[in-house]
Amino acid sequence: MDFHKLCTLESFLQVCSSYGYEADLEEVIQRDFTRIKGITYLDHAGATLYPESLVRDFCSDISRNIYGNPHSHNPSSRLTHDTMEGVRFRVLQHFNAPPEEYSVIFTSGCTAALKLVAESFPWRPQVEGAAGSHFCYLTDCHTSVVGMRGLTSGWGVVTLPVIPQEVESRAKDVAEGEDVTCQTPHLFCYPAQSNFSGRKYPLSHVRGIQARRLYPACELRGRWLVLLDAASHVSCSPLNLQDCPADFIPISFYKMFGFPTGLGALLVRNDAAGILKKTYFGGGTAAAYLSGEHYYVHSANISDRFEDGTVSFLDIIALNHSFDALYKITGGMHNIQQHTFGLARYTYMLLSSLCHGNGRPVARIYTEGQFESPSTQGAILNFNLMDSRGQIIGYSQVDRMAGLYNIHVRTGCFCNTGACQSFLGITNQQMKRNLQAGHVCGDSIDLVDGQPTGSVRVSFGYMSTFEDCQRFLNFVAECFVEKPVTVDQLMMQKLKTAASNGSNQNLTIKIPNGEICKVVEEKPTEASLRGFGRRDSNSQREAYKLTNIYIYPIKSCAAYEVHDWLLGPLGLLYDRGWMVVNENGVCLSQKREPRLCLIRPQVHLPSNKLLLQASGMDTISVPLENNIQKHPSHRVCQSKVCGDRVETVDCGDEAASWLSDFLGQPCRLIRQSSNFTRDMKKRRSRAATSMPLSLVNEAQYLMISRASVELIQREMSSRQDYSEGDQLLDTQNVISRFRANLVITGVEPFEEDNWSHLIIGNTQFVVAGQCGRCQMVGVDQETGTKTKEPLLSLSASRGGKVTFGVYLTCQLPKDSPTASVLSVGSVIKPESEGP
Repeated sequence: MDFHKLCTLESFLQVCSSYGYEADLEEVIQRDFTRIKGITYLDHAGATLYPESLVRDFCSDISRNIYGNPHSHNPSSRLTHDTMEGVRFRVLQHFNAPPEEYSVIFTSGCTAALKLVAESFPWRPQVEGAAGSHFCYLTDCHTSVVGMRGLTSGWGVVTLPVIPQEVESRAKDVAEGEDVTCQTPHLFCYPAQSNFSGRKYPLSHVRGIQARRLYPACELRGRWLVLLDAASHVSCSPLNLQDCPADFIPISFYKMFGFPTGLGALLVRNDAAGILKKTYFGGGTAAAYLSGEHYYVHSANISDRFEDGTVSFLDIIALNHSFDALYKITGGMHNIQQHTFGLARYTYMLLSSLCHGNGRPVARIYTEGQFESPSTQGAILNFNLMDSRGQIIGYSQVDRMAGLYNIHVRTGCFCNTGACQSFLGITNQQMKRNLQAGHVCGDSIDLVDGQPTGSVRVSFGYMSTFEDCQRFLNFVAECFVEKPVTVDQLMMQKLKTAASNGSNQNLTIKIPNGEICKVVEEKPTEASLRGFGRRDSNSQREAYKLTNIYIYPIKSCAAYEVHDWLLGPLGLLYDRGWMVVNENGVCLSQKREPRLCLIRPQVHLPSNKLLLQASGMDTISVPLENNIQKHPSHRVCQSKVCGDRVETVDCGDEAASWLSDFLGQPCRLIRQSSNFTRDMKKRRSRAATSMPLSLVNEAQYLMISRASVELIQREMSSRQDYSEGDQLLDTQNVISRFRANLVITGVEPFEEDNWSHLIIGNTQFVVAGQCGRCQMVGVDQETGTKTKEPLLSLSASRGGKVTFGVYLTCQLPKDSPTASVLSVGSVIKPESEGP
């Protein structure tokens, strides 16, 4: 069998059906990885490569925006804080970890995350008459995991290394379950994927240890928590934390994206975070402390509690662009897993079958299986090369030769002494003798007494190509194989059969990351829309009446005035149901982008569409219903409104392109997910039950009176320093600046501030408080220009106060949540606060 015929794309595709992505891989390389031309990069397990578009987009982002210290409260700092919170959710979403169950603690890397757990875990020393905590880890763990024992041993904690086979071989048939009588905390650590061999350990070990069914938990009473080292695994594989709810998951982002470096995270189960005990506390972690007394109260927020000082916020913001690039190029982690595993399996098949002219194998490969499935093996291939006599060729020689061919590999023990010893057969005594011989971790002493001290590792990333495999294999054949190059045909056929069986299994792998949740919203029925156009003929005889109804379908965009409108469970139907976010998922408001007011949305009920209109732009539409089944490209995302997390659904590329073109910056249109509930803050609501909100700031409705507007208008005209185009603002212009839902007449200026309840038509509302105003009222809603005068006039007319308008809530009947209709001209019956 001719090796060079096997080392072709045609041969590769016969055994690897999953190659590349929907986007043309060659075009991706030419566009985003031009710097690797002529280089074969095969050290993705060390650090993967970043696409150049990621860096360009990030640089553009930080060139356009001012990101301040997130511990401050100025606008630039709030932008940083909000963007970072969006990134936290995105990290959790990537791992299918609901924020109600998990929190993200940013660290400088995976090692720092491990150190945080070691320092904070509530270890109990073993004392006479009482069992202490156990720190247990697989011997196939990274140095940074094993290094945790440097802390635990000093505290009298028992250290127990566990050989991988023992976890199941010494398991018990029946789970012990939670030990309610003994709550001594123990920690078991294991890698989701070995960084040495790429072996994937069963994720089911998480539940098995927690339930005390697997060894060593089955033999030791107490509460068992699991640390799943996911740093190697998540670089090329999906991880669904709903399937394996580990208590602590450390990761490093450069292994996933290549950029940013020096940033990692600890994903921690919220119920496990409660047992962690910090000793040191840095800036931003305290709710309160005294410098002159030993008094400290930690922050209630889990992330804030453990992130000492100011985090690397620009690197965190860069993660937004990292996720964007990864999903845009590949479509998601499942695709990456299939692509990279195919490359690794093909390389394994040929390298393990490659022989010298005398028939001896060329490589000794360190693996537990035969690359049957991506569920058991990652995109890592570890080996040593041998000469025609069967003697190991030192890894340093291989590394130097690879460098001449511009092939980048990794050599040594890869910070995993346990796996290195196991696969290479190095005893503890030999390890000590190697040190005495002068060999230390990371040096070039690759052989001691003819025995290897380490090995060669090649690993693949999502941008790796068949040509990378081909160049590497040809390099090995050219430099290290005694001619003629031959292939072990029996081995090759055996591996092809295993690959064929494995490929059928791969089709059933679930895709937890990047999937879109099903979102369904009920459309208004024809019966619920009856009554539109009706007015109360008696309303004109009443002192108080409703003169205007405005809805703002897209938050911070122009108002849409209506005469009659349905009330929904969140407020006026479709009011603030959508919002515009920047490229990092942060909500855009007129404070940051005043031209939003020039976008004029219109709810078109006959076609069941929301129309987007603006001067100089073609009108486009998005559906009113929130049905993600009809729009599978619309992903679920997260943003924040007034500090509240909101789950949203992206409205697609057409709307994003339209908004980006009009506003002159990358942005997208998102809408609130119908299966997400955001409740009104308790300090606002007077209702007995929680009041659900749309994307409004504070409450379901905002009401102002014309009398108050006219008072502000008079104040503006009386100010001697006021001039805006040499003409005064008319009443309607002032009304539009304060962006109320309901405008009423017949009251004295600011009289509504003293109301506690009111009835409009037949619907009762509760007054939830006054609306504090900001510089946004200075935006002219017709032109988008800014002036500070309206806010100054409001302050002057109210004796320094800048509140105007009252928030309202409405509890609709449960049996008919969309039956109420508000109509212009409706009678208003207020009830004032008691004395």
